[in-house]
Amino acid sequence: MDINLDNIDKKILNELQMEGRLTNQELSDRVSLSPSPCLRRVRALEKKGIITGYHAVVDQEKCGLPINVFVLVKLEKPTEENMLKFEALIDHMDEVLECFLMTGTHDYLLHVVSESLKTYERFIRRELTRLPNIAAIESSFAFGQVKKRRRLPL
Repeated sequence: MDINLDNIDKKILNELQMEGRLTNQELSDRVSLSPSPCLRRVRALEKKGIITGYHAVVDQEKCGLPINVFVLVKLEKPTEENMLKFEALIDHMDEVLECFLMTGTHDYLLHVVSESLKTYERFIRRELTRLPNIAAIESSFAFGQVKKRRRLPL
């Protein structure tokens, strides 16, 4: 589905990505549009599924989860049934923030957060390795984060 965004839609999206708690009046002022048409455009962007929600940005370390691990997973048999089963099980693991289906030698890339190396080890031993059809797991630990951007370059 190709959705064309005009310049005003892009301005609205940029402003909301920078500050999702703007009032409609503040947003309309920033994009140089009167409040009623601005609100109609926001509602249309929500209805089209372009705006999928509004979220608080939470400090990961202050919440006690300073460890970021990127985990490559290879399935023994990456059939559609096995992949759907794996994806459904991963979806219920709170430690996994993101899961990407990949090309190349591994089937999935997971972004996992943890409070410590010990809790990550427990996650691997008690949860991830117990999933069916796992051929290989490869973990890489991030030393730090160089860039974090939530705003799409519209």
